[in-house]
Amino acid sequence: MTKLHLRIATFACLALAACATAPRSAEGKADIVQEADATLARAQERDSHLASTVRSAAGCAVFPKIGKAAIGVGGAYGKGVLYENGKMVGYCDMSQATVGLQLGGQTYTEIICFDDKTALKKFKHGDFAFDAQASTAAMEAGSGANTDYAEGVDVFTLNEAGMMAEASVGGQKFSYKPAH
Repeated sequence: MTKLHLRIATFACLALAACATAPRSAEGKADIVQEADATLARAQERDSHLASTVRSAAGCAVFPKIGKAAIGVGGAYGKGVLYENGKMVGYCDMSQATVGLQLGGQTYTEIICFDDKTALKKFKHGDFAFDAQASTAAMEAGSGANTDYAEGVDVFTLNEAGMMAEASVGGQKFSYKPAH
């Protein structure tokens, strides 16, 4: 990776991080909570392992729709909701920057389950990020059955639409804002 690519990826990540974590309006907040609730219910119906993981988790971050685009350098961004012990406690967002052989665009869902209070606290304090080695389970009927917590988290993704070809490296960064 050249220094130029690294600088471009850093700039893209910073630009994405500048987006607001929580929707500004009461209507926007209600919409993202409704979307996250519906997404989580639909995903648990599709994957029984996810349902049991959510029940036993200390908390879950649900990103109903993450948009991703790339032409060599890529980025992704999505807003979500954080649940703790099954109750909505705040808003979160995810920004991602990647560099490598990649072209296209897509939208997808991401659900992150936190095994314990320590992992959840790390997420809430902004000390949480995925590097290039993070792994996820694509949600298809029962496909998550082989996932296990790694470093206190279990991640599930569901492709919604689009097409992306990639061989890239990058990372995801998260931010959190309490509901009250």
